[in-house]
Amino acid sequence: MKTDMRTLTVSLTPQQSARMKAAIEKGGYASNSEIVRDALRLWEQREDIRALELEQLKRAYSDGKASGGGEDVDPATFLKGLKAERSTRG
Repeated sequence: MKTDMRTLTVSLTPQQSARMKAAIEKGGYASNSEIVRDALRLWEQREDIRALELEQLKRAYSDGKASGGGEDVDPATFLKGLKAERSTRG
């Protein structure tokens, strides 16, 4: 299966350009295009993860709202209880 490829012009800092060149010279990548494609795959994965995390947060928020009203908690008392619980666990 042949993939359509598009040519783009990308501006890089001198440091980015040098790192790409070094990666190719060390054999980690065959070309600048391969590095850019790899970077885009990682970016796409990160964006997919962000979308999933946002969906989970929205679902948790909705679940929390649907569970009814909350209760007032005294912060000092709450922390004291957490510390007591932690000390009993060891």
